[in-house]
Amino acid sequence: MSLRLNQLVLIALSLVVFIMSPMVFAHGMSEAEKQAIIEGGNLSYLWLGATHMLSGYDHLAFVFGIVFLLRSFTDIAKYITAFTVGHSVTLIFATYQAIQINYYLIDAIIALSVCYIAFANLDGFQRLLGVHAPNMLLMVTVLGLIHGFGLSSRLQELPLQADSLLLNIVTFNIGIELGQLIALGVMLVLLNLVRHRAPFQAFAKLTNAGLVVFGGLLCLMQLHSYSHAEEQKQEVTVTEISAVVSQTASAWQDSLVIIIPAQGYKEYKLLQGKDKPLEYEWVSDGPLYFDFHGEPAGDTTGFFQSYEIGTDNKASGAVRTPFAGTHGWYWKNTGENPVTITLNFRGEYLLMQ
Repeated sequence: MSLRLNQLVLIALSLVVFIMSPMVFAHGMSEAEKQAIIEGGNLSYLWLGATHMLSGYDHLAFVFGIVFLLRSFTDIAKYITAFTVGHSVTLIFATYQAIQINYYLIDAIIALSVCYIAFANLDGFQRLLGVHAPNMLLMVTVLGLIHGFGLSSRLQELPLQADSLLLNIVTFNIGIELGQLIALGVMLVLLNLVRHRAPFQAFAKLTNAGLVVFGGLLCLMQLHSYSHAEEQKQEVTVTEISAVVSQTASAWQDSLVIIIPAQGYKEYKLLQGKDKPLEYEWVSDGPLYFDFHGEPAGDTTGFFQSYEIGTDNKASGAVRTPFAGTHGWYWKNTGENPVTITLNFRGEYLLMQ
């Protein structure tokens, strides 16, 4: 193997490491990350967007495929702009309208988009299928729309607030574009190092063939995860609920079990006077966003006071109500499986449901 080919292999490995290394991270968000976003305000969405793109190995692989054979700045700008417009449109629209698609399925389609772009780079349509490839600029835009749904599904894992929803979405999108520019810069520098070297054609075929295999394997992984998640979905039976309640009822004034459906939410409220005690604890079999809060009786402005906000699978504490009204919990389940909550409480209150 010549020195020049050795250099190409080394650069190729660098590209692979750059694109694939984020796979060690979960593609979603940890509970700690969710809590940091809740506490960090709107600018946290900028950081979240940038880091999500830089750890989004499927998005990076697609961008890498787009620019792999492009040489002029004009072409690079044109195709990246098409991809950016595509994913920005669906990211903003789907999140604002709360359109949710199973993220395993959408990620499987995104993986196939990586296969598509690499197959086109290999001239597979003409050589293997005997047809002209569809207009690449149009396809990059269309596939960008699909990527936007994937980005939106991750953003909607957060408890987005209605009063700043659009600002949060736009800030997250700006972060996505900043992360994409950083990644694109690294890709172009490494590609320019190999583009004018003699074995580049062999390198191009090998790399794009690798992207086809990578996309195919990633698609199969996502479909397997989807199938596994579907098998895990099950409702808690009445017998199981009764057993849980009977085990805890003796220690608390009231106990109940609440099931939050996948991608759903529920509230549970108690009616209390001013300066009344309430002790509570709850535990669930999966992480949830929660807001323990109170709403004054007779208020028509929409005011409420939060006592505790977080993302976890349990919480406990005590509060003395600052005003007469309803006091209780809001839970949101952003996962793909139902979550069961066991809630125990005691104090001075009237049950509302």
